Amino acid sequence: QVQVVESGGGPAQVGGSLRLSCAASGSIFSIYVMAWYRQAPGNQRELVAQISSGGTTNYGDSAKDRFTISRDNAKNTVYMQMNSLKPEDTAVYYCNVVLRRVGKNAPENYWGQGTQVTVSS
Repeated sequence: QVQVVESGGGPAQVGGSLRLSCAASGSIFSIYVMAWYRQAPGNQRELVAQISSGGTTNYGDSAKDRFTISRDNAKNTVYMQMNSLKPEDTAVYYCNVVLRRVGKNAPENYWGQGTQVTVSS
């Protein structure tokens, strides 16, 4: 009843930029937090950035000063602008959404399928 779909990943050069998008759709009453996580082979999934419904942001150390998260509440969409990309940014990027469905009282956690970002020189 809720779908979370990412887009915008792909190959990039060192120093280049990419913009990821993630849209949540379905039986949604309200969205609390939208976030981006990433997971590289052999590593644990880590928080990259998150944004609250009011626009408060929080960044992981890897993203500070290079990535910018934003959201469009009217479209239930979160974006992440990634600049000055490095090879170590190579990972699968996952969108995470904490929301409340129509007719439900408790918040629920949803993940997208992931989008691959590959940074090379």
